[in-house]
Amino acid sequence: MESNYSREIMMNTEQLKNKILNGDCIKEIKKIPDKSFDLIFADPPYNLQIGEKLKRPDDSKVNGVDDKWDQFESFKHYDDFCKNWLSECKRILKDNGSIWVIGSYHNIFRLGYHLQNLNYWLLNDIIWRKNNPMPNFRGTRFTNAHETLIWASKRKKSKYTFNYQSLKCLNDDLQMRSDWTFPICNGKERLKKNGKKVHSTQKPETLLHRIILATTNKGDSILDPFLGTGTTAVVAKKLGRKFFGIEKDKKYFKAASERINKTQVIEDNYLDTIENNKSKPRIPFGSLVEMGIIKPGAILFDQKKKFNAKIMVDGSLKHKNSEGSIHKVAAKIMGTESYNGWTYWYCNIGGTIVPIDNLRQRLISNST
Repeated sequence: MESNYSREIMMNTEQLKNKILNGDCIKEIKKIPDKSFDLIFADPPYNLQIGEKLKRPDDSKVNGVDDKWDQFESFKHYDDFCKNWLSECKRILKDNGSIWVIGSYHNIFRLGYHLQNLNYWLLNDIIWRKNNPMPNFRGTRFTNAHETLIWASKRKKSKYTFNYQSLKCLNDDLQMRSDWTFPICNGKERLKKNGKKVHSTQKPETLLHRIILATTNKGDSILDPFLGTGTTAVVAKKLGRKFFGIEKDKKYFKAASERINKTQVIEDNYLDTIENNKSKPRIPFGSLVEMGIIKPGAILFDQKKKFNAKIMVDGSLKHKNSEGSIHKVAAKIMGTESYNGWTYWYCNIGGTIVPIDNLRQRLISNST
């Protein structure tokens, strides 16, 4: 991992690969060529309106977010800042890329407003529910136990990446919902110096792991314009993605550099994920008949050879008084409304009994 400082010329592709910059977000983004990144994750200043300092019941100070980088003169100043960096992010996002922004109730609604005004296409809002949130010491409000993420594509018709099957596998074969429960960053993962947090809002790697796994593929390029202590770059590196980060604060930049350098990449053999069915070419059973892979008049049968059906010239099947597609006839035999005919039917190819799905997979492999 290399670290570069501000340049006055437009960056090239190699300068954006697995590197981080110490500089101002908007100034540095302006040097990036159009359509450079597949994904952007942005954790901008929240512009927290805290007012007076928070204290615990024992009068000890609460280490909340009171950093100067999170303070703006006015809502207008903050809005102008957000419009600027979001506009530049849209320019450098690839046509089929997407962006994630995260915030609290202090700023997430303003970010959503600007995203829509800039013609991003909102895909989801995700609730990150913290199972170990900071308590509400004053007892005057609900405990603030979540943050909100907005996921948006560059435009309405963008063919953005969404690894549905991988997320379903990650979630015990259940569809991944839009409410996620993770602890805030703590323990050994939390960067500290002399017993104090290096960064007040360091995000947990588990959060970025899910985001990057869900919306990028191996080898994709990811930008984090507010890198902080480097969580996005660390997870991107582990998962075999290219990263580029910008961080204004020298202390955070130094911590991120050290952290990234220590990060080990997961072996390439283990970075493969389940391919989405929608990304595979659709092969109707009739195509196997048209191409002569399986001939009209051939017999299909179930695994136990209890039921059989003949193939017609149009790819339909006939079984006794039933006729229709491989799925419809299989469902009729099984007594269900629907059934996957690809996994139900078998055939004899050169003396070998094989599922008809094997023939389809062979055809898919030849076409990709």
